[in-house]
Amino acid sequence: MFKKQKNSGDTNKAIQEKSRIINPAHPSPIIIEEAVSVIKGGGVVLFPTRCLYGLAADASNPRAVERIFRIKRRSFQNPLSVLVKDQNEIGGLVQHVSPEATSIMNSFWPGKITLVFKALPVILSALTAGTGKIGVRIPGHPVASRLVHRTNGAITGTSANISGFPGASRISDIDPVIISEVDLILDAGPLKGGSGSTVVDVSEETPKILRRGEISPEKLLTILNHR
Repeated sequence: MFKKQKNSGDTNKAIQEKSRIINPAHPSPIIIEEAVSVIKGGGVVLFPTRCLYGLAADASNPRAVERIFRIKRRSFQNPLSVLVKDQNEIGGLVQHVSPEATSIMNSFWPGKITLVFKALPVILSALTAGTGKIGVRIPGHPVASRLVHRTNGAITGTSANISGFPGASRISDIDPVIISEVDLILDAGPLKGGSGSTVVDVSEETPKILRRGEISPEKLLTILNHR
């Protein structure tokens, strides 16, 4: 268990020192640029997504990606998803985008759904965990969107939790271990919460739901049937 490693006073001090209060609808360009500088320097930023807080690192930096795994106490056999600014960025990450995948992207992005593709060989093996596949999403939250646009490259989009524990929609609910090991915190206040994005494998001919989330199987099936 990790919950007892820091007391509340230590955690509150760490939050105060690392936090930047950011408007969720109109994020400050100055704060975004600070976060981008941290990411490009190999650091890890705690940031808001639509439902839960996440951990952002440069997805092309092996050491930064390794830090994400270590911060989360996550198995290196468990792949990480990434965030991109638009659909044009996907071509530099995946081998093929099927018509079914395109229909799903056009219907539900930004946010709500993560698509798993066959990854290009150049993608870090740590991201794919040896599966040869990569999960990709365009973020829907304005802060996350500005962050990935200004970074101008894929960033990690994993939730800010110790593996095996629930994600958090409030900074105050994030594990003290996470707080102590990230470099910067973008505090956008309480998020909507919930189960996060639906994860769909589109690497084969027939899409397959790997994790239920914001988009129900019924909605997904409706889109695919009307393609």
